[in-house]
Amino acid sequence: MKKIVVVGAGKIGATIARLLSHSGDYQVVVTDASAANLSAIEKHPAVSTLELDIRAPSKLAEVLKGSFAVLSAVPFHLTVTIAEAAAAAGVHYLDLTEDVASTREVKRIAASAKTAFIPQCGLAPGFISIVANDLCKKFDKLDTVRMRVGALPVYPSNALNYNLTWSTDGVINEYIEPCEAVVNGVITEVPAMEEREEFSIDGVTYEAFNTSGGLGTLCETLKGKVRTLNYRTIRYPGHAAIMKALLNDLGLRNRREVLKDILENALPATVQDVVIIFVTVTGWKDGRLVQETYARKVYGEEIAGMMHSAIQITTAGSICAVLDMLADGTLKAEGFVHQEEIDLDMFLKNRFGRYYAAPQVENVRAA
Repeated sequence: MKKIVVVGAGKIGATIARLLSHSGDYQVVVTDASAANLSAIEKHPAVSTLELDIRAPSKLAEVLKGSFAVLSAVPFHLTVTIAEAAAAAGVHYLDLTEDVASTREVKRIAASAKTAFIPQCGLAPGFISIVANDLCKKFDKLDTVRMRVGALPVYPSNALNYNLTWSTDGVINEYIEPCEAVVNGVITEVPAMEEREEFSIDGVTYEAFNTSGGLGTLCETLKGKVRTLNYRTIRYPGHAAIMKALLNDLGLRNRREVLKDILENALPATVQDVVIIFVTVTGWKDGRLVQETYARKVYGEEIAGMMHSAIQITTAGSICAVLDMLADGTLKAEGFVHQEEIDLDMFLKNRFGRYYAAPQVENVRAA
């Protein structure tokens, strides 16, 4: 069995450890600075825990020695520390970050590494880029790529129409940081929370707006090939207006810890959620302008006797699928690996990637 170190014992880290250990092919060590978080990790013969403050990279590098890979499931500001420790220990590195600056640093570290560095292995960025690139390959010439993703409560019950289903730090970061996009063929930055739109799926109305990080490395990959490329987060109508008031009118974009405390103490968590994936590509085939769309909904489900939320399943399932593909030789084992290099069919056939194989959504229309 391959030894895997998972850094971070939160909801996603715990789900990663659970999926890998129940597969029977991995021995998992979960590290975290919080003994309380570690105590909540499911007891399993293939799982051990270690209390560790990773802000001391040399200590983490020592823990990583002899491992096949390290998987980062911690907030984005710790990403580079873990990547540097992976390089020092000579192990493969995978993360879930949506942070653009962190990913650039990981790419810099990967340039001289002898192992694989695969950032952004979650839902968005991550799976969304795999889907978009698969659709792009069907065209002779591209025009527009629009990517929309949301993790939403099935039963919204507050003014924000939202429950905490993912990292609070990550949500705040993507609501504040500038967003990459391609506008009229030029890579540019657009402001977060802007360019709001509405559409409906299966009779339910949603809004979507710019958020940071969801494109991953697609701007670089599709540079010079598309006229328009953008990513927006899906929420229920009304969410963006309230969040903009908190961030801008009350100035909480400059007081992230205060905003985090408010959200974590006001919004309950839930496992009754739905992940919506909606990608539309337009371009030319055989001289005609045509459109291809990928639309899916993924719900929470029970895995190995325990209920998991949709965002837990999709995020943890994605990074586990990429790890599997690295372990079996499907992916290259050295240097920086872009998510869009991963084949969609191979991903969906993987034992972890199969959680994304939901039926196609048919009833989609602009509001």
